[in-house]
Amino acid sequence: QVQLVESGGGLVQAGGSLRLSCAASGRTFSRYAMGWFRQAPGKEREFVAAVNWSGTTTSYADSAKGRFTISRDNAKNTVYLQMNSLKPEDTAVYSCAADNDLHTIVVVRKADYWGQGTQVTVSS
Repeated sequence: QVQLVESGGGLVQAGGSLRLSCAASGRTFSRYAMGWFRQAPGKEREFVAAVNWSGTTTSYADSAKGRFTISRDNAKNTVYLQMNSLKPEDTAVYSCAADNDLHTIVVVRKADYWGQGTQVTVSS
């Protein structure tokens, strides 16, 4: 069982930056691939970024490439999403997810465990 708690969301102007954090409970955090998803009002949840258990492999949605960076610190049981050059269209609830398989997160767009999410609002 893994519990995920996101933090770091907020209101930022277009062009600004935010760093989201996702703290995981349990001693098996390092076994899981981790991902970030987002959902805007009236839209379906979409994949943003993912990282494998060791942090050596990452994957990004086209909308995130070049602006967002996912990383993890297994010693702190935490995964991060650094978001730069934010745009109003990045406004959404951002949730982190954990799964044994990176492929499940990146390709299937599913995961075994989900956090509650943190709101990111980008003003124009």
